[in-house]
Amino acid sequence: MRLRVTGGERHDITQAMALVEGYAAEAVLADKAYDADSFVEWLEQRDIEVVIPSRKHRKQAREYDEHRYGERHLVECFSNKIKRFRRIFTRYDKLLRNYLSFAYLGAIHIWLR
Repeated sequence: MRLRVTGGERHDITQAMALVEGYAAEAVLADKAYDADSFVEWLEQRDIEVVIPSRKHRKQAREYDEHRYGERHLVECFSNKIKRFRRIFTRYDKLLRNYLSFAYLGAIHIWLR
């Protein structure tokens, strides 16, 4: 598991390549926010299946495996479970190192349940 933290005003897509890089991934399952031409091309160059629905402003929608996209609920479930930890959800820690330490600790707790 890999977590990347950005400022609240930054978009998640800025960290997408850094999250995937270094993993031997078969496919990347992501929501519409990750539908950027540069990211999709980057994945295709590495022979990684793109399972990202197209945003509605695209003139031609890209096809994706809808059945496989259904597995993405695991990410959403993790997000909901990690929000149960008040210290992580409200980000009391000022230092990124401390915040990430508690985020990983919370993730380990969820994983071990």
